[in-house]
Amino acid sequence: MDWSMDAFLKRVYEDTEARVKLKREHLLPIERREQLRNALKRALGEFPEREHPLAAVLLDRTDYGGFMLERIAYTTMEAVHVPVLVLVPKAGTGPWPVVLACHGHGNGYYDAVGLDPAGAELGDPGIHNRFAVQLVRAGMLVVIPEIMGFGARRIAEELRTTPNYSSCGTLSAQLLMYGRTLAGMRVFEAMRAIDYISGREDADAERIGAFGFSGGSLIAAFASGLDERVKAAVLCGWTNTFKGSILAMHHCIDNYLPGILLSAEQPDLAGLIAPRSLFVESGEKDPLFPVEHVRQALSQLEETYAGWGASERFGYDIHPGSHEIAGDKSIPWLLRALSQGVKDMS
Repeated sequence: MDWSMDAFLKRVYEDTEARVKLKREHLLPIERREQLRNALKRALGEFPEREHPLAAVLLDRTDYGGFMLERIAYTTMEAVHVPVLVLVPKAGTGPWPVVLACHGHGNGYYDAVGLDPAGAELGDPGIHNRFAVQLVRAGMLVVIPEIMGFGARRIAEELRTTPNYSSCGTLSAQLLMYGRTLAGMRVFEAMRAIDYISGREDADAERIGAFGFSGGSLIAAFASGLDERVKAAVLCGWTNTFKGSILAMHHCIDNYLPGILLSAEQPDLAGLIAPRSLFVESGEKDPLFPVEHVRQALSQLEETYAGWGASERFGYDIHPGSHEIAGDKSIPWLLRALSQGVKDMS
């Protein structure tokens, strides 16, 4: 007799999937989108109020040759201060198209730039591949908030005792006690970053993009799905199915949203960006987000964009690498998407 719980979990998924299919039959794309947005909001948990002043301040500004790097601080909610890197192009004049850059798990926002905390360039660009530098050199202003739970934004005791780990577990567990999720807080802060972007004179608020990697793609996807100020999004190393990735192996607890499978699979949620522009990048050898399930998600997203009559606004690249950013196709695509007329992308 098999005492394991695998068959039980398989049955729960299959029964839930069947119920979800019944619920979405005969819905028009706009009706399905509203249903999904409401489900995502419920799963993310309660958001704080957004009226708290950002009170952004410039801490310092450094010339890195092809771009200027600003260190900014602002406040997203009471008692919550956020360090932010802003990369400003030196070539040309603004206002520039602007990208909200969401880094993945690691050491924090410096990973997106390939710098150490002292501002020196690292010899190894790592899996983030200095994507923020690629973006600014392509002619986009880049805003990189340090994501809650990483870098300096960790629980103080964990920062002192375990400096190479995130605070995802502690934050996720405690926020659940208040009906909130860590993913929800991160999405909320991404939307506050868009508030900040919209107030910069050198940023074109009509040409805002989002670029995420791994866990940062979750943030970029959900923030873009809920906030239509984002005109184009790139999701790297994340787009998959919950069944093929998040439920199939160990992932950080910040990926799990209460009750979300009662309404949606992962490609449904990425599809909330439609009919605005979306590009998916994934590594053929990515062990965390297996390529066969990436292809399933891409097929569903193609159907979603076709349903909106917006097939030309969806693109993807499966590169030969692993869980890492390539950027050679996704970054030029994002620049083109943000350079097009914005009226037909909303």
